[in-house]
Amino acid sequence: MNTVTSNPDEPYVLRADRDGIATLTLNRAGQFNALSQAMIDALQCELDAIAADPAVRVLVIAGAGKAFCAGHDLKEMRANHEKAFLRDLFRRCGRMMMTLIEMPQPVIARVHGIATAAGCQLVSMCDLAVAVESARFATSGINVGLFCATPAVGLSRNLGRKQALEMLLTGDFIDARSALQQGLVNRVVAADALDAEVESLARSIVAKSSVAIGMGKQMFYKQLEMGLEAAYQYASEVMACNMMTDDAGEGIDAFIGKRKAEWKGR
Repeated sequence: MNTVTSNPDEPYVLRADRDGIATLTLNRAGQFNALSQAMIDALQCELDAIAADPAVRVLVIAGAGKAFCAGHDLKEMRANHEKAFLRDLFRRCGRMMMTLIEMPQPVIARVHGIATAAGCQLVSMCDLAVAVESARFATSGINVGLFCATPAVGLSRNLGRKQALEMLLTGDFIDARSALQQGLVNRVVAADALDAEVESLARSIVAKSSVAIGMGKQMFYKQLEMGLEAAYQYASEVMACNMMTDDAGEGIDAFIGKRKAEWKGR
């Protein structure tokens, strides 16, 4: 297990690796895992390391304590009420969120408690999300006079416009079932089934070709920002390149030969 922290006695982020699955646990339970500058920097450091690690096939992001993540650290922001500090904080957070999208490994949010404001944003920027039935989600900045502008970026790319705006304009919580229906999470399970469900989802991905997964994830997000014709042209090029990989050849030969594929990672 690796740790990144300004205080070795209280690591901000815990990392555990097992059989191709890395788990990063936000470890600021007393502050509901708020995304302080130190927490963001710790996460960024770990994400950069994992993105460059071919042994990691799937990343799971979890939270310690009662909450998944309660968003930005409001006390820290009030104590550093200067535009330069705040601009830098939000840019760091944005970079960290973009890293989740840009890294080759799929990222699964393991949501066991509340996910509010930037915590809700974190869920929205993970590729997949599994939540317990008691989990709740909100973009609650509006309740303190702050429109959740940066969380709106991820939220509006997961939910329909009216659902996203209702959350942003009211700050009201939605429950896990509503989050599932509206597209914020993939699966909702009982608390005692959460780890098994996350493991099952991660294992399903680990069993696939890492080359195809990496190419596919990059393609998926890039084509979303394109027009329809450009998206098809780009997708055709990606499919042609994917077909030229050793893994695609092995996978097709294994299918034809009715045997299990032995991925080559290239």
